[in-house]
Amino acid sequence: MTLNVGQRVRLATDLRLAGTVTPAGEPPEEKGAFAASLALAAGVEGTVERVDEHQRQQGHEVGEYLRLKSLLDDFGHQMPPASRTQLEEQVAALEEHWVVYRRRMLHVTVRVRLDNGFVLDEAPQEAFTTA
Repeated sequence: MTLNVGQRVRLATDLRLAGTVTPAGEPPEEKGAFAASLALAAGVEGTVERVDEHQRQQGHEVGEYLRLKSLLDDFGHQMPPASRTQLEEQVAALEEHWVVYRRRMLHVTVRVRLDNGFVLDEAPQEAFTTA
């Protein structure tokens, strides 16, 4: 499910936010001396203000898989059987890296202004369902 700006959403699970707090007037790189914890219950509704798509970097194994798979698809039928078998084994050995990359290829985060006034920024879209 892809969320859109202006869409009403509901928090899908309980969240606990914990860590250090920086007062609004201080630069973000200076850590405040305050610690805080905040709990938000599942079901809290809000409105999506921003959607950010983050493309993940592909590793060496993924690039090698794509190169070898392309070679196999384009020229595999012309290769000698032993070479084709060796290439198929190499592709199969790298396929797990490709599957993991595809599953995580696009990472989407959202900024949601909750009805209670809180704003969750850079939250994974999976934390929300449509309201």
